[in-house]
This record gives sequence, C-alpha cells and structure tokens, in this order.
Amino acid sequence: MSQTVYLSCQGDMALIEIDNPPVNALSQCVRAGLLDALDKAEANPSIKVIALMGRGKVFIAGADIKEFGKPPQSPILPDVIAKLEQSTKAVIAVLHGVALGGGLEVALGCHYRVALNDTRLGLPEVKLGLLPGAGGTQRLPRLTGLATAADWITRGKLVDAQTALSAGLIDAISDADSAQEAALAVATEWKEDRIVLRKTGDLPNARDDEKVIDRTRQQLLNECPELYSPFRILDALEASCTLPLAEGLRRERELFFQCMNSPQRAGLIHHFFASKAIGKVPGADAPARITSVVISGDHSVLQAIADQPLVERSESGSPGMKVWLGSDDTPVTITFIDPDSEQAEVGSDFSLLLIPNSQWAELIDHGIQPVVQQALLNLFKSSGLTIIPTRQRSLYRTLKDSTKALEGDRNSLEEAALISWEAGLCYRGSDIDVLAIETLGYPKHLGGPHYQATLSK
Repeated sequence: MSQTVYLSCQGDMALIEIDNPPVNALSQCVRAGLLDALDKAEANPSIKVIALMGRGKVFIAGADIKEFGKPPQSPILPDVIAKLEQSTKAVIAVLHGVALGGGLEVALGCHYRVALNDTRLGLPEVKLGLLPGAGGTQRLPRLTGLATAADWITRGKLVDAQTALSAGLIDAISDADSAQEAALAVATEWKEDRIVLRKTGDLPNARDDEKVIDRTRQQLLNECPELYSPFRILDALEASCTLPLAEGLRRERELFFQCMNSPQRAGLIHHFFASKAIGKVPGADAPARITSVVISGDHSVLQAIADQPLVERSESGSPGMKVWLGSDDTPVTITFIDPDSEQAEVGSDFSLLLIPNSQWAELIDHGIQPVVQQALLNLFKSSGLTIIPTRQRSLYRTLKDSTKALEGDRNSLEEAALISWEAGLCYRGSDIDVLAIETLGYPKHLGGPHYQATLSK
C-alpha cells in the first residue's frame, strides 16, 4: 500500500500532509496514516504545534467514493477527529482548494482554521442522501450558530473563505503562497500569543432561541417533503442544542446510519456515479485523432468551438460539421437536429440534438464508431454543454415520445427506460437515468427510471 500521509518537522512544528491524489479523499489508509502521524507528533516532546494540510490542489474533498455503501473500516473518521480535538498540542488546519464533507469535519476537529483565499468549504452530504456523520452537525453550529449551520447543511451549500470567516467557521484567511507558508505564519503568531486556539467541542451548545429548527423543518416540508436526509439533519442539529458533545455525536451517528440504510441514499449515490460516467464512451480509451474540422451554418455550439486551432468555417450550408480523422480523405459528418421536428436523424454519421430548456445534448452515433464518438465529445467540451453519447436514434426523443404514449406518469417512464435499453440506444442503463432526471423531471432521489425498473429484477 502506497504512503498517503507524511510527517515532517520544522523546528517545534510538526507538518502532517495528506497526499492521496487527486482530491486527498479520506480513504482507510489516509485515516490510519493520520492516526499514526498524530501519535508520533504527540510522543515527540520537542513538538509544540501540529499543522495539518493537503498536498496538491485541495485540502480534503471528502470521503473516498470507492468506500460508499460498504461497511466502515477501522479507524473510522469520528475516531480520527476525536484524536485531533483531544491533542495536547496546538492543532492547526491549513485549508486550500476545497474542504468538503469529511474534510471539513476534520478541520472542525482542529483547534484553529486558516484558509487560503481560494478555499471553498461545505458539508454537501445531503446531496447524496446522507448527513455529516463525523461531527459536522454538532461542531459547525457551535462555531457559526444554529441558523447558519441549518441553512448550509440541509441545502449542502458550499461557501467561499470570506463567507466562512464572517460566519465564524474559520479563524483567518491567509494571503500566503502555500499551505506550509500559512502554517508557519500561524504557528509563529500562536507562539507570540497573538492568536487564541480553541477546541470546537468545548464551546457551548448551539441555541435555538429563534425556533430555527421548527422554521427550517416547515421550509423543507414546503419545498421537498419527499426527501429523507434533510429531516434527519434537523434531528441531529436539535441534538447539538440539547445534548453534551459526546451524546450529540452518538445521536448524529445513529441518524447517519438511518440515512445510509435509506433507499434514497442508494438512489442518489447511483445518480452520483452515473453522472460521472456521462461523456465516456466504453471501449474508447484511445479516441481517434482529429486533424481538421469544417463547420457550416449559424449555431451556438459551432460558435463555441469556432476558435479552436483545428476548426475552419464555411459560410454555406445548414448547421453541421465535417471532421477529418488521421489521414482519411473522407470526413465524418455531423448534422444538427431539432428535438421537436420530424427531421430524420440518419443521413450523416452522427447527429447532435440539443435538449430544450437545458444545458444537455445528445451526440447520436449512427454507425457505431465509439473511438470517433469519443473524439467528437472531446472536441465539444468547450461548448458549455453536457453531451451524452447515444446510438442509432435519439434516446431523449424515444423516452419523451414513449411517455406521451404511456400517459406520462413515473411508471411509464420506467417502462420506456427498459424499452430504450433493450433497443440498444445507449451504452449504460445509468445514462438513461441521468438523462431522465436532468431533462424529463424524474425524481433524482429515486435514482432514475432504469434503476427503479431493474431494482425488482
């Protein structure tokens, strides 16, 4: 197993650096490495202050997504954070890039938080049908107050460093060029008694003098009564007002596992992974090489890619493209089709269909050329659209037309999803799920129509 946590010393300061590319996710090896580094720093009598930071572009972006849905492995994150908070040394978190989810919970367990200017912070677990399960609902309201914590956590908000500072989440913003430079500056300030450290868990309970919990619960009932985890978040936040920290953490953990066992969590995480797969054509890890492109007609997508070095413009013709690959003399042709017209899709190698009232589009392969399709998707990246690769004919049209014929309820969309999958219109059943959620209004917390239709099989 490769090393993911590094401990070094600079005078009386221990630097603990997390190096788990690309986003320093809190995998089991990172959690174990953090505990080991903390033990060594604690045991060294010459160390007075510990600085925790991430290598690369971010502090910690959260949990390791490869562990989602699996039994927790020791050491669990709450134990790591308790170790940080209970340290007899001064513990400083130096944040940069992002500090999200479990990463922010780690920072909450430190005694001082300094952020570089570019930092974004948040607890977005609600978007995956979860709640912060390592102290976020108990420590954040002790710093920011209950109203701010309830707003941020129930909505999964991300905030910038200045907002976090104004709310009391962080203690300072640094103009330093690096996390190490910021850590050294804060350590110097502390040794000169110019700043005060505090253990978040020792702060007073949050207070609900203004009936924040009741007011937020009513807002959620009005906006999203079908969702599960936002209401469990409120239950956990209520514990931060009424229970000592240790009991509040136990209550939070209990509610976390209730969310973990919820079908909504499974559906939202399915959507999370499905969204990451969009735009990747299976079997096309080495896309074809595009040598030149000629575009014709007036179209927003063409305007977006017109400045690329390989692209030339032709003033004649309806919106479309000719793309030359390698040394081939015959170009690949792409036509642009209207989703609401009766225009035939076949007649070119590929069709591009822009889905109304969205930033989504389909690139339809009529000849089953995955390496070419992937090359074209890469070409369109600057368009600002999210483009889903499909095959034969439009998946969007098929789903929309089928649901019209089947009276348009949720069950009909699930039936249409199975028909589309069996017809081979897409590479993954999960592509249907994302498309239906993002463009046809299927509820995200259900995971998607194909996902639901296959649950019972």
